[in-house]
Amino acid sequence: MAALADAGSRNRPSSLRLTQRLDTRVRARADGETTGRMALIIEDLHKRFGSVQALDGISFTVQPGEVFGFLGANGAGKTTTMRIVLGLMKPDSGSVTWDGRPAHDWPRRTWGYMPEERGLYAKMPVVDQLVHFASLYGMSRQRARTEAREWLVRFRIADKANARLETLSKGNQQKVQYIATILHGPDVLLMDEPFVGLDPVNVAMLKAAFLEMRDRGKTLVFSTHQLDQAEELCDSVAIIDHGRLVTAGSTRDVRRSTGHQVVRVATARDDQSWLESMPGVTVTRDGVDYAEVQVADGLSPQRILDAAIANGPVLRFEVGDPSLEQVFVERVGALEDDERTLAAAGAVA
Repeated sequence: MAALADAGSRNRPSSLRLTQRLDTRVRARADGETTGRMALIIEDLHKRFGSVQALDGISFTVQPGEVFGFLGANGAGKTTTMRIVLGLMKPDSGSVTWDGRPAHDWPRRTWGYMPEERGLYAKMPVVDQLVHFASLYGMSRQRARTEAREWLVRFRIADKANARLETLSKGNQQKVQYIATILHGPDVLLMDEPFVGLDPVNVAMLKAAFLEMRDRGKTLVFSTHQLDQAEELCDSVAIIDHGRLVTAGSTRDVRRSTGHQVVRVATARDDQSWLESMPGVTVTRDGVDYAEVQVADGLSPQRILDAAIANGPVLRFEVGDPSLEQVFVERVGALEDDERTLAAAGAVA
């Protein structure tokens, strides 16, 4: 079962649904629930490792109570930024503040950190190490044990409480790592590539847990190069490349920053040559289920609809903003062919 179990429930099915959480999030914004609280502000961070400029003037703001996606390819500077926020690394220059105070002035329990590489004890029983980590933040062991077991139930792994971590699947270990991140009740959660290697069932469960934390008023920042996950979950995003900020803002504004729209269209015909031959139209996705095209400035999407009707029947027609992936490719640049393809057998560096 993919859904996260309801809080306080051991057996009844969960009513938690991602779309409901997103609706709640929009209503919360409209109601101004986060008004009056300060933000997490990353300002002009620079960090060099030898000859490598890991961060080159990174600045962005994370509003309290939002889900923020920190996007970039491997090596872009995402993990370095998170470690600076947590005080695990010092910047060469720049600052990080939370609620108007330097981040390092806040108690360690303010932060919850989920590293990409698991920071758990392989041979230690699951519930024992959850209690151990929570107690390091000042949580009583009795309360930590009670709440840890409740979360294990909610993540459908209550039967693993006394098992050694190394006996769990990768997905279940990731759930344990997440529980360790949130158990002490931090205000800000920083998670480094939390969805890497998870199957769709565990991805859905972790997404539901993210949105529940957001609905509790927590601020969530997660790094990823899986842009579809960010587009689904995030209120705001920042895209970085080689240590430099490319763009940042609300997810909607970033998607609209290219200045053009895309059209998604499908007809009952398998042959899409009519679409490819239209002037001012560039096919960016030629899928089995639908095609996605970029429309040149000045060309009305109505012309595409008219052509689709002539080659119909029309199964789908939609005008929308580019995806975050398309924005990323346009603003950062697509990989060269030799970066995205397998080298020939026998190739020598």
